[in-house]
Amino acid sequence: QVQLVESGGGLVQAGGSLRLSCAASGLTFSSYVMGWFRQAPGKSREFVAAISWSGDSTYYTDSVKGRFTISRDNAKNTVYLQMNSLKPEDTAVYYCTDGNRVVSLGLHWGQGTQVTVSS
Repeated sequence: QVQLVESGGGLVQAGGSLRLSCAASGLTFSSYVMGWFRQAPGKSREFVAAISWSGDSTYYTDSVKGRFTISRDNAKNTVYLQMNSLKPEDTAVYYCTDGNRVVSLGLHWGQGTQVTVSS
């Protein structure tokens, strides 16, 4: 079965950086769009970033543009989210997901990794 396992979350001060990783198994990784979503306490899960199967195209929500970078290594079945200039409002549980297209992300979900940014 498909498994998505996130790692790399933690506690960081505002202005700091973290790199999240999502290791995928049980799917033909290079055939899928991959994405990151996040959910803050009391809020709905929201889209953060996505990357095409080839890695040639990337998509970001406005609030993270210029600060976050999504990338993938198809040889390692892993997608990354480099997060720089972190803000307290980036605090959330971050989830990895896959899909056939960017608009259909959510086929499978990881368990999430907590990111906490202190002010």
